[in-house]
Amino acid sequence: MSESTSDPLRRSIEVEYWVVEEDGSFTDPGGLVDASPGAEREFVEPVLEVKTTPCDSAAELREELYERLGDVLARAEEVGKRLVPLATPLSEEAVTELESDRTRIQNRVVGSDFQYARHCVGTHVHVEQRPGREIDQYNALVALDPALALVNSSPYYDGKRLAAGARSKLYRRMTYDDVPHQGRLWRYADDTREWSRRLERRFEEFLVRAEAEGVDRATIEANFDPESAIWTPVQLRAEFGTVEWRSPDCSLPSDVVRLANSVAGVVKYLDGATLRIDGDDGRVTDEQVVLPEFDAVLRYVNAAIEDGLDSAEVRSYLDRMGFDVDAYSPVSHEIDGRETVTPADARELRLTHADRLERDVRSAVRQ
Repeated sequence: MSESTSDPLRRSIEVEYWVVEEDGSFTDPGGLVDASPGAEREFVEPVLEVKTTPCDSAAELREELYERLGDVLARAEEVGKRLVPLATPLSEEAVTELESDRTRIQNRVVGSDFQYARHCVGTHVHVEQRPGREIDQYNALVALDPALALVNSSPYYDGKRLAAGARSKLYRRMTYDDVPHQGRLWRYADDTREWSRRLERRFEEFLVRAEAEGVDRATIEANFDPESAIWTPVQLRAEFGTVEWRSPDCSLPSDVVRLANSVAGVVKYLDGATLRIDGDDGRVTDEQVVLPEFDAVLRYVNAAIEDGLDSAEVRSYLDRMGFDVDAYSPVSHEIDGRETVTPADARELRLTHADRLERDVRSAVRQ
């Protein structure tokens, strides 16, 4: 689906990758952080995040992400490190956190289940907010959440099969299972005031829980505010002036860019189309964007996590919502089928997919 021709809708990407040695074992990013603008550490040791700036077009987003990744990969080659586009470590693996007040507080609030979040890397897509259409954009991205199935990149956790989208299951159903209102997809909102009220309620719950765990209020407020203390897949971000979609796995940059631009394209249709919520099916046309009722969205999301594109219902839904489903070949389905994944298997798979990432970037540079 092509985008409408009114003012550009800016979009940006944040994508996380595991960093490994030449034998496939995890390592610290080290000097890779300085290899490119937008390259940053995450809260666990062996992860590097690469961010783009807000871009006006699909071509600009693609060019900037590939340029930044190219610089990081050039530095990685110099120091004998690789980037891995798989959403989990695959096998049983100890992943070390970087020390910070923020992670210490999360460990106290979430408890032992926070270990699951350490084993996940993914992609965040930001789409520029249109004044007066922010809630329509938020609601549209809630309805598009099943598109996470297009880039599921690992079915394994701790050496065993968990789901087609193991990372999504770890976050939504395991990390935050004991923390009310966190991790999972929130319902559609009526207006920005309702969204603000949700944030304030969730932040107050977070404060109460953190204080009950012995964290003083000043430390909490120095590290969190209402916007940064929530973990839900779709968020209105006042700080950046965007709607943020946090659901996709990390994947090859070609798939990440294609997905981000497809999502931006659907959202941009709101510039000239009406939006309504009705029924279970959902569809996007030139004249209107019809979102399914929220319970139907949850059904599609659950199927996207458990079965991915093996679900005919998910494929049909994403097609109606404007995605070229056949353009995607999620890695999760390719590497699925093993009863167990040993540490040696995992190291081999990481190196195989590090090779793919490097070929993907080289191919883009030659074009």
